[in-house]
Amino acid sequence: MIYRSTRSANLEVSGASAIIQGLAPDGGLFVPKVFPEAFSKNELKKLLELSYQDLAGKILGRFLPDYTPEQLANIVKGAYGTQWDDAKIAPVTENKAGSYFLELFHGPTLAFKDIALQCLPRLMKTALFNQADNRDIVILTATSGDTGTAAMRGFQGLGKTRVIVFYPYQGVAPIQLKQMLSESKDNTVAIAIEGNFDQAQTKVKQIFNDQDMRKLLADHDFTFSSANSMNVGRLLPQVVYYFYAYGQLVARGDIAMGDPVNYSVPTGNFGDILAGYYAKKLGLPVGKLICASNKNNVLTDFFKTGHYDKNRDFYVTNSPSMDILVSSNLERLLFDISGDPDFVKGLMDQLKETGEYQLPDDLREKLSDFAADYATPEEIEGEIKRVYDESGYVIDPHTAVASLAAHRFTGNDAKTVVLSTASPYKFPETVYHAVSGQAVTEKGIPALKQLAELTGDLPASIKEFLGASAQEIVIPPSEMEAEVKRQLSL
Repeated sequence: MIYRSTRSANLEVSGASAIIQGLAPDGGLFVPKVFPEAFSKNELKKLLELSYQDLAGKILGRFLPDYTPEQLANIVKGAYGTQWDDAKIAPVTENKAGSYFLELFHGPTLAFKDIALQCLPRLMKTALFNQADNRDIVILTATSGDTGTAAMRGFQGLGKTRVIVFYPYQGVAPIQLKQMLSESKDNTVAIAIEGNFDQAQTKVKQIFNDQDMRKLLADHDFTFSSANSMNVGRLLPQVVYYFYAYGQLVARGDIAMGDPVNYSVPTGNFGDILAGYYAKKLGLPVGKLICASNKNNVLTDFFKTGHYDKNRDFYVTNSPSMDILVSSNLERLLFDISGDPDFVKGLMDQLKETGEYQLPDDLREKLSDFAADYATPEEIEGEIKRVYDESGYVIDPHTAVASLAAHRFTGNDAKTVVLSTASPYKFPETVYHAVSGQAVTEKGIPALKQLAELTGDLPASIKEFLGASAQEIVIPPSEMEAEVKRQLSL
């Protein structure tokens, strides 16, 4: 299978090369030149009976035929092994307060990013082997919270890789920060910037596309790659859990085979919900994909009007991983509905120059797979409280955004799966206040302990870093490139 850039007609590479590169040299994102054939009904029925590991191997094989079946089997076996605290990897709850919750937080860093970032390093290592590529890979990424920790954990100790993560100073939750700093060792480092996530992500893209920087890296046998959802190797493993969730509902008798199911997805950079769109293209009976945003509701407006406009106030909210105004993966959807790289490049140039663009009406009509809603910080706490009061189930603020959007959705009668993207114990300040009505006595670890006392539970993976500490490195965005050079001794 060939992968191409969303911005160029002639830029084509193999799947392995797309994963190694992360971002296309023209600034675009890699997508399949021809989307894989959808599974037949018989194939789908057999797929839904598989274990998570076997299902992942089958779906990844559809997108990555340049990996052998044996290689993919070893990759998924290592990615989804004993480091997970639930043998199902991504279990679906019974109906809780009107929705089913797909729990994606049972990995080592308690967030959905683990699903892909336990897989991506293994995909990348195998790609280097297949291409006899002896360069060291520099994983350069921006994070709004969870990607950083998951990337650092996934690549930690892996030979011939370095991980440099940039995150917004005072823009991630205290527990997320504690996790990232506890992972800063060996070949990984996290660095704060005096700005927001969009500034970090924009600068990372600029560094990626700086030809002088690329030459400097090449001269020292380094090459850049990405661990966030701009990398297609990060995106593809996320397709798997949409199928797995559907299979669990069928197996329990909650739905019949072939019934449509809605998925409500907390959405920031648009990668997680795009994976659901790809699942539908592969033949999964998806009803609506509900794009759930927080107060930074640029995507809500886009799906309702076709107008993307980042020229608005930026809010630091109680769902920090979604505090984003430039949703990079939306570019892949724009390419899918238009099929025109020149058109996509034109929109991205408009976004860069003016901060906005408008979709023509004929393309807006192709967005019918999606619905959109958003939640304010106050509504987020209210939804955490509603779900807890009605079911005794505790959810995190990001999951609450999607839960509220699902609760308010009236577009069809299909059952809805809410993607639960993080453990509530990563955001104890908000969750404790929502459930108890009381403020925590102190943020961070003390708040975590208060929530644990309230619920009587504490995940084992959180206990690992309770005593860890490290000093924050804080720099202005203008110094990010110099900091990369310093970290690599260039």
